[in-house]
Amino acid sequence: MPLASTSKVVLGTIAFAVFWVLAVFPAVPFLPIGRTAGALVGAMLMVLFQVLTPEAAHAAIDLPILGLLFGTMVVSAYLERADMFVYLGKMLSWKSKGPKDLLCRICLISAISSAIFTNDTTCVVLTEFVLKIARQQNLPPHPFLLALASSANIGSSATPIGNPQNLVIAIQSQISFGSFLLGIFPAMMVGIVVNAAILLCMYWNVLTVEKKDVEATEAHWDAHVVTEEDAVAHRFTPARMAHPTTEDSQRWEDVLNISQSPLVDKNVDIIEALELKADDEIYKSPNGGLRTNREINKSPNGTLRTSREISKSPNDALRTNREIMSPNGALRTNRGMRSPIVAWTPNREIRSPNVAINSPNGMLNVYSHENNDLPKKKWKRTLWKSCVYLITIGMLVSFLMGLNMSWTATAAALALVVLDFKDASPCLDKVSYSLLVFFSGMFMTIEGFNKTGIPGVFWDALEPHSRIDHVGGIAILSIIILVLSNFASNVPTVLMLGSKVAASAAAISPSSEKKAWLILAWVSTVAGNLSLLGSAANLIVCEQARRAQPVGYNLTFWKHLVFGFPSTIIVTAIGLTLIKG
Repeated sequence: MPLASTSKVVLGTIAFAVFWVLAVFPAVPFLPIGRTAGALVGAMLMVLFQVLTPEAAHAAIDLPILGLLFGTMVVSAYLERADMFVYLGKMLSWKSKGPKDLLCRICLISAISSAIFTNDTTCVVLTEFVLKIARQQNLPPHPFLLALASSANIGSSATPIGNPQNLVIAIQSQISFGSFLLGIFPAMMVGIVVNAAILLCMYWNVLTVEKKDVEATEAHWDAHVVTEEDAVAHRFTPARMAHPTTEDSQRWEDVLNISQSPLVDKNVDIIEALELKADDEIYKSPNGGLRTNREINKSPNGTLRTSREISKSPNDALRTNREIMSPNGALRTNRGMRSPIVAWTPNREIRSPNVAINSPNGMLNVYSHENNDLPKKKWKRTLWKSCVYLITIGMLVSFLMGLNMSWTATAAALALVVLDFKDASPCLDKVSYSLLVFFSGMFMTIEGFNKTGIPGVFWDALEPHSRIDHVGGIAILSIIILVLSNFASNVPTVLMLGSKVAASAAAISPSSEKKAWLILAWVSTVAGNLSLLGSAANLIVCEQARRAQPVGYNLTFWKHLVFGFPSTIIVTAIGLTLIKG
């Protein structure tokens, strides 16, 4: 393709340079606006500089890719609510036999999860959990964090929904989900094994446990099977309550910690009971009683009254249409209020519709007025989770059958929304709309850069040496993809080179065209392991680990490069021999 006019080449290059700087260095000091805004700035400059017409810019946006991204993100959000990632987390620590076993499990589970739920989602969900396990066992976290990030990248190469560049390749090449999977799956599995072997070789001494400590380590490991709360701790924001410094307030803290007591009667699911939210926010009154935020006032005789028709009964109990004082001094409610504590009784008994503790003999007895509802709620949740898994499996089967991936993913997402039968805002809020906007801006920017003719001239110079009908050509093509993926990021590389590489291979044979697309998918994905900046998954693991409290860890650029460089070269080379056209 010949170069465009000099003005278009210069101005288009400037617009692309702005996009590239902000995409690779989103916090650059002179314009710290981030990747998403940087992509929009690049697209706008392409239009302002008249490299692209507004109509051409709009046409450059690939709606099927955006639809597939949106659908898979919504499905992932509902799978998270259905505890899928909790189960993945528990698999890491269940009956683990030590540090080396843990590292291999991380490699395998991270790879499989990434192939189905995308590498970024896997890293977001599992990073803090992996860090906690390493800290519990007094192990250095970086081998396990490297295993998570690198295996997520390698595993994501196996399917069209594993990462963004594969989405682009699957849509542009029209390769079916099944053909894509069969073509790359052998390379992915061998790559995971080789990657794990490299990690074990590099960190064998760090992961080795003395013989005399083996039994103690295994016992300690079994004793620390990760709880559901640990596995999803990053998803929740802890509730805040004011605790006055009184003896009764301290007892309320004991109620919050009741689930940790060995004396608790396990007939009640105390965790579910304590998670029920209060209708009214509870505060401590001046006389040591409890008042709500619904204007509770003190009467002249020292009793409490509310603004809701309080009347004194003959037996000196307070009566309202919501609250009835029982004869023994316990405050009862005539409807299923979800208050954590209703009142303290003279015999130090805590009574509420959800939790009660009586300690006449020193034992803690827990009961719930909603005990009869708990089995029903559990059954409903189990049924709902099963339906979520079935819809997800149906989506994957539809992909394998060759149905349109964009519409299939969107249909699965909408089916989950309808199944949930409630406001979908919480799950839709988890969709990364900034990523969708970033892709839209990037599509326009890359299209403008292609119009300058620079990528075409670059490829014309290299194409005779990069044909995939001989080993040397495959090697040169792989080096070009690897370098560009780390210099310009993997998705822009795929957008710039994809059609050109495919056209060159199509001149050889139809099967060569398919193989060229799969080579592009494999190399551009594994290239993300070369450096910390090579893929978004690496940065997610780095940032999640650094911010994790109180077990934070800083995975440095050089620690990643020492492992990433040899792993990327070896895994890429071995995988190329297994790619099937």
